Amino acid sequence: MSNITNFVKRLRDIMRNDAGINGDAQRIEQIAWMLFLKVYDSKEEDWEFDDDNYESIIPEECRWRNWAVDDKTGSAMTGDTLMGFVNNTLFPTLQKKIVVTPDTPIKKAIVKTTFEDANNYMKDGVLLRQVVNVIDEINFGDYEESHAFGEIYESILKELQSAGSSGEFYTPRAVTDFMAQMIQPKIGEHMADFACGTGGFLTSWLKELEKQIQSTEDQEKYNQSIFGVEKKQFPYMLCITNMLLHGIDLPKVNHDNSLIRDVLDYTEKDKFDVVLMNPPYGGNEKTEVKNHFPSDLASSETADLFMSVIMYRLKENGRAAVILPDGFLFGADNAKVSIKKKLLSEYNLHTIIRMPHSVFAPYTSITTNILFFDNTHPTEKTWFYRLDMPDGYKNFSKTKPMKLEHFSPVAEWWKEREEIEVDGFPKAKKYTMDEIKDNGYNLDLCGFPHEEEEILEPLALIRNYQEKRMELNEKIDSVLAEITRMLEE
Repeated sequence: MSNITNFVKRLRDIMRNDAGINGDAQRIEQIAWMLFLKVYDSKEEDWEFDDDNYESIIPEECRWRNWAVDDKTGSAMTGDTLMGFVNNTLFPTLQKKIVVTPDTPIKKAIVKTTFEDANNYMKDGVLLRQVVNVIDEINFGDYEESHAFGEIYESILKELQSAGSSGEFYTPRAVTDFMAQMIQPKIGEHMADFACGTGGFLTSWLKELEKQIQSTEDQEKYNQSIFGVEKKQFPYMLCITNMLLHGIDLPKVNHDNSLIRDVLDYTEKDKFDVVLMNPPYGGNEKTEVKNHFPSDLASSETADLFMSVIMYRLKENGRAAVILPDGFLFGADNAKVSIKKKLLSEYNLHTIIRMPHSVFAPYTSITTNILFFDNTHPTEKTWFYRLDMPDGYKNFSKTKPMKLEHFSPVAEWWKEREEIEVDGFPKAKKYTMDEIKDNGYNLDLCGFPHEEEEILEPLALIRNYQEKRMELNEKIDSVLAEITRMLEE
């Protein structure tokens, strides 16, 4: 068990000496594909025990047990032999030679989709053998050790926040746990995340739902309760491994793009009881993507399009909790206003939590919000709550991240809601639908009244400037749109 606790450090120390590894992002990706094969091999042992006729989709020579395990007899591949096998046999086989058909079971098909765009970055076969040996030490057949590694895996995912652009796939666990708790999962419900990244919302949902399992029937419903879609291969690989580690043998996670299907084509079978999401934001979609949406909702902003997908895929009486940037709240371009009108007129947007800045640091400094709504009736009133930075914190950071306990004030307020004013500014306030409509559907309410100057690293300062400029451009567009509307009237 002691070897597991410093698992990441041991791998980092070895890989730091390999010329092929350039930075944290490549290091984590290198660990990811080996870890997937190790976890998958452990799962196959269970499947073989349960089914005497089980056949692996992975050719024998490429199964972890047959090339990675070092039996200490001196026969284990290393050096140039190991590098040759990985580059010339393992990867070509798993990426190109595995045949998957519509009839292939999910638990087998995930091998091909997981490896589609994976890479081996290491160049030193001796160091690669050392890394493989560290990973192979973990005994996933031991419940306690497997559970402990689940926590270690979480730390690997957390490192994505500081691994360049890969941070966009990781939502701080405090945030996903809070949202899952507030949404109150129930056995038998189906939850979806249409841009699931590494699976943070899926695991937070499972953690909450697990407390309610009381029978084998409940367990079966638990196992089938999640659905995810992830566009990019690397986070997809991390997500599949995450689900296997959490005991989901048939992870319903697709390697796909949720935005490339006409939203009007969704039927009841495509809808879910609950949606938990942190949609990608800041991206601009091409015309061919926007064509999948009604013209009035066809925004070029990725997060806006996902909001439409969520609305079209939420069951009657379904519940949703979604993270969105400030730009969605105050945005006044035609598409954003139309999306907000649809949300408020057809769904019950009952709560908006204004989160403090730097929650997603160091990946982005954009201020974000959590929108809670359900498909029960049109919005009558919306509560806003401003969650201030906790005492003793000027900013969240890699070493001082947001914790679940920091949500305690809003969790307490949630139960018995009341309007709160601090220093003459509203901290919690209820607005009627008429008030929101009269405000031009601007949801930028109960915001943060004071902003302190913070000193940033040069690259972070440039990124912050670019983000602030984008927000300012949106505000200018909002004002111009309002002036244009007034002139037309």
